[in-house]
Amino acid sequence: MAVTQPPPVAAPPVDSAHEGILRRQALRESAARTYARSLPIVPVRARGLTIEGADGRRYLDCLSGAGSLALGHNHPVVLEAIRSVLDSGAPLHVLDLATPVKDAFTTELFRTLPRQLADRARVLFCGPAGTDAVEAALKLVRAATGRTGLLAFTGAYHGMTAGALEASGGAQDVRVTRLPFPYDYRCPFGIGGERGAEMCARLAENLLDDPKSGVQTPAGMILEPVQGEGGVIPAPDPWMRRMRELTATHGVPLIADEVQTGVGRTGTFWAMEHSGVVPDVLVLSKAIGGSLPLAVVVYRDDLDTWPPGTHAGTFRGNQLAMAAGAATLAYVRENGLAARAAELGDRMLRQLSGLATDQPCVGDVRGRGLMIGVELVDPEAGAADDALPGRGLPAVPEIAAAVQQECLSRGLIVELGGRHSSVVRLLPPLTITDEQADAVLDRLSEAITAVSRTAGAGQTGRQPQRGGSRAGLPNPVPGTSR
Repeated sequence: MAVTQPPPVAAPPVDSAHEGILRRQALRESAARTYARSLPIVPVRARGLTIEGADGRRYLDCLSGAGSLALGHNHPVVLEAIRSVLDSGAPLHVLDLATPVKDAFTTELFRTLPRQLADRARVLFCGPAGTDAVEAALKLVRAATGRTGLLAFTGAYHGMTAGALEASGGAQDVRVTRLPFPYDYRCPFGIGGERGAEMCARLAENLLDDPKSGVQTPAGMILEPVQGEGGVIPAPDPWMRRMRELTATHGVPLIADEVQTGVGRTGTFWAMEHSGVVPDVLVLSKAIGGSLPLAVVVYRDDLDTWPPGTHAGTFRGNQLAMAAGAATLAYVRENGLAARAAELGDRMLRQLSGLATDQPCVGDVRGRGLMIGVELVDPEAGAADDALPGRGLPAVPEIAAAVQQECLSRGLIVELGGRHSSVVRLLPPLTITDEQADAVLDRLSEAITAVSRTAGAGQTGRQPQRGGSRAGLPNPVPGTSR
């Protein structure tokens, strides 16, 4: 008697590698993950501006590792520098011992510094992230001055560790006094322009000049020459010079956080050079490691008063990062990429300003060099009081998030930032070509136009933000980590 075989059971559908990896990431990784939520891609290959995903799609990457890829992905000079260390048999883990690789990096770094700082500079190699360097800088000025207070600015972002968060406004610390940062579109005094920046400067001066202000002379002032996570807000050059004069007069060390603005990003090698200001302390990370983790603090030698071991870190001797960083610094310097960033950035800003004229949801376009921000607003609030100069239109983070997704669908990766995550940020590599820049602007323009049509039809379900979070919903979290 023949045995009847059961019908074959259909095999369950097998997810593609792309879908499977994303699914496992969502199941295994922390709820604190950020970029992965808004950019559901699985990069498998990359070169320059371009990333290829596991699904076969190609993207133009204007996130650039949150600004850490000055030369883009896998630049030949960076790969060669890494290979040379690997092939040499040199130790990869050396704590803070002297090595030829470290000496070459330090020499190249000092070559890029303003002469007034380089002639008297000391360098501290920290743990691998920018926030480690910020912590070290705060510790440095407190040790050197014997004071504990700190002046910082609204909208700042200095990292995710405790002291850095306090300086960023993400935690409460009585030692940190927060001052208004000049923000032309959303001026803290509602007037914008030179008058708004003047008011910001006067308030800072009054706090230190007035013995009854309640603010004692602090250990230091920390600022970003261009606020990145705060919404790509360049500090006006005259205001920067006023802060330098104020801190020098009161013997307060000035700390410049150039973690994101450094290495040619804004059109000069260091963003402080736009204003001619030389800080006492320079905090560096991201691009100085040539795509690998590295963070340093460069400071004036008379601040070097702390004893050995005051600030240390196991992985402060990253030889591969130092080799990649030295190659990156030299390539940017020798090939004039800072000047190239200034020229191309100006052209991109002009073209985007034309988009602002055509699209009412574009409230402001700003930036410096290849650090560009497009602030998206409620297009139906043009007649409101918020539209007055220096006050801006209401922010709508949902529109910015929709633009980010429209960009992704067109093969363009952008980041969001700003007070309400309503600023689309462009941080392309300094090696971007004119043709690639045109492609970036075309795709961004198409995405904004598509979202603008939807917004005009009332289909976004948005609620404008004039400050803080909407009831019951937290603000989207800008993704940059240090």
